[in-house]
Amino acid sequence: MRVLACFIAALTSGLAVTAAEQPYHLVKTISIGGPGGWDYISIDPQARRLYVSHATKIIVADADTGAVVGEVPDTAGVHGFAVAADLGRGFSTNGRENTSTIVDLKTLKTIATVETGGNPDAVLYEPDRKEVYTFNGSGKSATVIDAAAGKVVATIDLGGKPEAAVADSAVHRVFVNIEDSGAIKVIDSASHSVVATWPLAGCEEPTGLAYDAAHHRLFSACHNKVMAVTDSTTGKAVTSIPIGARVDGAAFDPQSGYVFSSNGEGTVTIARVDAAGKATVVQTLTTQPSARTIVFDPSTHNIYLPAATMNPPQEPGGRPQMAPDSFKVLVYGPK
Repeated sequence: MRVLACFIAALTSGLAVTAAEQPYHLVKTISIGGPGGWDYISIDPQARRLYVSHATKIIVADADTGAVVGEVPDTAGVHGFAVAADLGRGFSTNGRENTSTIVDLKTLKTIATVETGGNPDAVLYEPDRKEVYTFNGSGKSATVIDAAAGKVVATIDLGGKPEAAVADSAVHRVFVNIEDSGAIKVIDSASHSVVATWPLAGCEEPTGLAYDAAHHRLFSACHNKVMAVTDSTTGKAVTSIPIGARVDGAAFDPQSGYVFSSNGEGTVTIARVDAAGKATVVQTLTTQPSARTIVFDPSTHNIYLPAATMNPPQEPGGRPQMAPDSFKVLVYGPK
């Protein structure tokens, strides 16, 4: 019995190590189809809805069943969608029209359209002040919208091309990656002003941004295959994490401590940073080439990645072409 018990203990220990090293696997695929590109994906964890940008509209799907339940049309060049669940409103960024569409989350009907800076891209809802920030690529600015009134209350000059952003309402800060200068801009949400610029040493073209509020760490996904980790109180570098190529998104799970980077090469890097600042890559998850953006579901710990099958360019030097009706959302979850 003792030998058997030891064998079982060893086997259990081995399984635990394996599970820790390979925590995520494919759960299901949500088929969407249709022509056109995509960018960000967002989630309403309470209502269990996914919002997937798709060319000139936003596809709305049930986060659990994968069923498509509706769409928000007339959002030309849409990049992202911010959910203000407490107000029952959503806000798109329409890159081709320099606008944000305000949507009723129950009916998916348009409430109003607000003008923004040039080429609004990432979008963020800050719940403490009930404001929406659109981060405008060609405008090199942030447009701040009163989410309840639907009115622009400020325009913030960022001095560079903004990408993804996160907010910490407890300290009245909004953090945003600046892609063309390799830095993080720190915005005071009360005064709507930039209060600090933190260069990201060793980071080229930061795009995706995730945040560990409990440990005050910002995770910037960089195009030179690293994730820069920054202390959100001091702006000092904590460490860096090796990741895959063509990254565009990042996410964080506060329960497991996992940080994710979605790499367009067809992988997700899953890592953890301990209290001392040591980074460990837990898993390199194989996904699909083109799966470059990500959203994390705090209810299930699943991650969702839009993707499509890309055919080779039709002529030398051309761009890959999306195979017809191949657009989908890949869903991965912990084993």
